[in-house]
Amino acid sequence: MDDTATDRFDTSRFEASRNRLASLAYRLLGSATDAEDAVQDAFLHWQAADRQRIKVPEAWLTKVVSNLCLDRLRSAQARRERTVGAWLPEPLLDGDPMLGPAGTFEQRESVSLAVLTLMERLSPLERAVYILREAFSYGHAEIAEILDITESASQQHLHRARRRITVARRRGGEVDPEAARRIVEEFLAAASSGRTERLVALLTDDATAISDGAGLSETLLRYDTPQRIAAIARAGFKPTPAKRRFAGGTPAIHYALVNGAPAILFVLGDQIVGAVTFDITNGKIATVRGIAAPTRLVRLTEAWRQHEPDTPLIAQW
Repeated sequence: MDDTATDRFDTSRFEASRNRLASLAYRLLGSATDAEDAVQDAFLHWQAADRQRIKVPEAWLTKVVSNLCLDRLRSAQARRERTVGAWLPEPLLDGDPMLGPAGTFEQRESVSLAVLTLMERLSPLERAVYILREAFSYGHAEIAEILDITESASQQHLHRARRRITVARRRGGEVDPEAARRIVEEFLAAASSGRTERLVALLTDDATAISDGAGLSETLLRYDTPQRIAAIARAGFKPTPAKRRFAGGTPAIHYALVNGAPAILFVLGDQIVGAVTFDITNGKIATVRGIAAPTRLVRLTEAWRQHEPDTPLIAQW
């Protein structure tokens, strides 16, 4: 095999792992853009390596991507961005290959916006061990090799990560898709018509709402009582000329699944200009996230353009 044929073969071996590597990087970083950059950096490492000496390419690439992501998480810039409270995971439309693997409840949960947010409480190593174990089913010996730690350290990191996430998260199991859609449609109808009491009734007693302020705020906006959330939702979902000017027109509102959770998308032409996602626990809304910063909606929009949407919930907002 000549050098050109060898390069093509080696490139095809990398491409066969690209989606899995991207889904690993996305879980580690919470950003599709950063995940793509990490995978591209891994490709450069792959090209520069003596590939004939790499016995198991999948393991080698997993190690490279994991450590590239750990370097990013440990960087001063990442720490600065995430400690000021200006960070939310980048949302992904269901069906995006970065959301795989999704065969088990644990795998699906590990890529939810709720757990991606909770993983900010973990150290970079705890996060990596948790993801490699829960989402990719690696054993502790394999994780130790990937992360250059001992098996005992891997077990300890996993124990701490599971404890911290379990304490913080709301457990309600997976939500029936039809029930979830019905709750979200009721929320939208109540917010659009200004029915505060109905909105409050749809929320858990300890519900929270988080917004990125369309990227105009340096920190996230947080609301932590049902009454306050209802007031913000009522004001936020009421269409006004000023909001339409800000959006660039009159968007349609569509129902969708984002990171496995029910969501409504504000769509202008083929561009998503806003997303609101919902965590539902025991038949009520526990968390509302408003995401409208354009940088967080790039991949969501790209996926939407290849998506066959349902009839909009509201054709002209």
